[in-house]
Amino acid sequence: MLERTMKSKRIGLALLAATAMIAACTGLKKEEAAKSGIAPVDAAMLTTGGDGSNWAAVGRTYDEQRFSPLTAINDGNVGELGIAWFSDLPDLRGQEATPVVVDGVMYLSTAWSKVFAYDAATGQPLWSYDPEVPKQQLVKACCDAVNRGVAVWQGKVFVGTLDGRLVALDAGTGKVVWSVQTTDTSKPYTITGAPRVVKNMVIIGNSGADLGVRGYVTAYDTDTGKQKWRFYTVPNPTGAPDGAASDKIMKTARASWSENGQWKETGGGGTVWDAIVYDPELDLVYLGVGNGSPWNHQLRSEGKGDNLFLSSVVAVAAETGEYVWHYQETPEDNWDFTSTQPIVLADLTIDGKPRKALLHAPKNGHFFVIDRTNGMLISADRYTKVVNWASGYDPKTGRPIVNPDAIYPKTGKPFVGIPGAMGAHSWHPMAFSPKTGLVYIPINEAGFPFAPPQDDFDRSVKPIGFNVGMNWAAGVLPHDEAIVKATIAATQGALVAWDPVAKKERWRVQYGTPWNGGTLATAGNLVFQGSAVGDFAAFAADSGKKLWSMPVQSGVLAAPSTYTVKGEQYVAFTTSRGGVFALAPGKVAGAYNKVPTIARLIVLKIGGKAKLPPAPKTETLTLDPPASTGTPAQVKQGHGLFARFCSVCHGDSATSGRINPDLRYSATLADADAWKAVVIEGILKDNGMVSFAPVLTEAEAQSIRHYIIDQANYDKRVMAKQ
Repeated sequence: MLERTMKSKRIGLALLAATAMIAACTGLKKEEAAKSGIAPVDAAMLTTGGDGSNWAAVGRTYDEQRFSPLTAINDGNVGELGIAWFSDLPDLRGQEATPVVVDGVMYLSTAWSKVFAYDAATGQPLWSYDPEVPKQQLVKACCDAVNRGVAVWQGKVFVGTLDGRLVALDAGTGKVVWSVQTTDTSKPYTITGAPRVVKNMVIIGNSGADLGVRGYVTAYDTDTGKQKWRFYTVPNPTGAPDGAASDKIMKTARASWSENGQWKETGGGGTVWDAIVYDPELDLVYLGVGNGSPWNHQLRSEGKGDNLFLSSVVAVAAETGEYVWHYQETPEDNWDFTSTQPIVLADLTIDGKPRKALLHAPKNGHFFVIDRTNGMLISADRYTKVVNWASGYDPKTGRPIVNPDAIYPKTGKPFVGIPGAMGAHSWHPMAFSPKTGLVYIPINEAGFPFAPPQDDFDRSVKPIGFNVGMNWAAGVLPHDEAIVKATIAATQGALVAWDPVAKKERWRVQYGTPWNGGTLATAGNLVFQGSAVGDFAAFAADSGKKLWSMPVQSGVLAAPSTYTVKGEQYVAFTTSRGGVFALAPGKVAGAYNKVPTIARLIVLKIGGKAKLPPAPKTETLTLDPPASTGTPAQVKQGHGLFARFCSVCHGDSATSGRINPDLRYSATLADADAWKAVVIEGILKDNGMVSFAPVLTEAEAQSIRHYIIDQANYDKRVMAKQ
């Protein structure tokens, strides 16, 4: 049975205190900020959202519904949208942030944790901030140098950086007010998620579970940067107390882990890399906790225990960070089924009764409706076409009914999981419309080969690269074009309107690729979403009918925002390609690989007349690798090493998604010394390509070169037939 510690008395006290808390946070500081002309964001604005003129947080309001009450752009006139202004961004990597707009000023974080401020009506640049993250940090980032947004609060803009800092900027000037290092820089921590501000505290998590870290969330004083509390999501491998808010619950959590296992070496994982949501009425902060380190439960925890609080939603007291309740969505998680996907809060009527609901569509393919007052499961239903790791959830225990074949560490056999590690829904934000009662979810339809480790190399923990306890090489596509084509065809995406009360899909828009953008819903009966292949569209929120679209030259990853300046409504979004789907899948990405990478902020309005410049022509390169000279043993060894250490950045089957270099075309393939200089000596470390000497010998590095040459020659033969 699930652990439950929330007391009804505590709920009552929280409800009584809510109004007083909101009022207390909207006093003198707001007035001072307003006088200075800078961002007077406070608890009242983030609770109610005001009249919709501002989009004051990445999710707009504390409930993160991403719903706007604005109606000036609606289902009757959306066809008149045009570009008001645009601004090119400096880094051709993934752009995952939703623009935040307060009192006519737009704040946008971009790749490499940079922040830009614009006049939201004209696009005039106001200031910019570059935290100057060392490019060597890229090797610690699982999935690109991305950033999902800023938080604004009473004259300050807060951003987390890829190297683990939390930085407070003056909202009027962009100057640094304070900066604090939130992570141990000797370990592979990063920050890619947006901070959230609650009760004059800025709350931030971190990333790195795939490489080997221990997860936690920390609250800092907004004025000084002083730490207020910290909550660890998994036990301390040393067994010692942390002196943190999580200490009281760690005895319970520790009992769900084995005495030994790799978690004691890696830290166990459980990073909160995205979902952090606040309920001002209950005064609770909800944390979406990530996967284990390694993924393989047998290695991580000797196949024992549920491993709390991995892949869980955890509620903590906002003031102290102390544990209140949790619900574990994927006990024992073997599949990277993180629960860090965006969380939405909504009040619903279910079975004739009002319920304070927490709505969640995590990677594992089930839509959860959870009572947010106590963590009790209301419903869990499949929200995507195929889910084969579990047949459903037991309504009595709240646990999944797991397919025995899916537990690859126990069967010793590969399992093609659907959804795969990319998730049926990843970080791309979903929106909820109180008008329709529907949740609009960007869905990925793609499998993933979970293969058990074959040898000590697969089982080992290394200081660089993914530490997931699997045989990565077993998942690489074979030299069989029919299988490759079938896999590409089966890798799709969708926009699904989900009814959380009726527990079923209401409508669907099918896409040819996954990794489509986050969603925005408005009172104008609209849902906005950009696609992975370069369109931005508006759909009728009630029916899913496509009402309008425009080509935007590059993919769209992030969710849009909407706001008004002097009564005129705008819609803002970014374009780019990036994240794990642009880096790792290689050939599987299919048509997505052909989309240009253009990092750009685009703002629309009714009657907008601005025009984008012509899209750059995609350069067609001739694949002309050197002759294959490696022995079969060298190629086989290189295949395994590439899969583990290189494929996450340079693509499955050595086929890059054009964010990082496609190594099949590298001039260093013909020069063993040049290859050594890059891979072992790290001469390109300032570009992000660090030395792999800590994990590779010179001979092993050369075997990777031989594998890439062999793969490039195979691809050249295939291209010649087409």
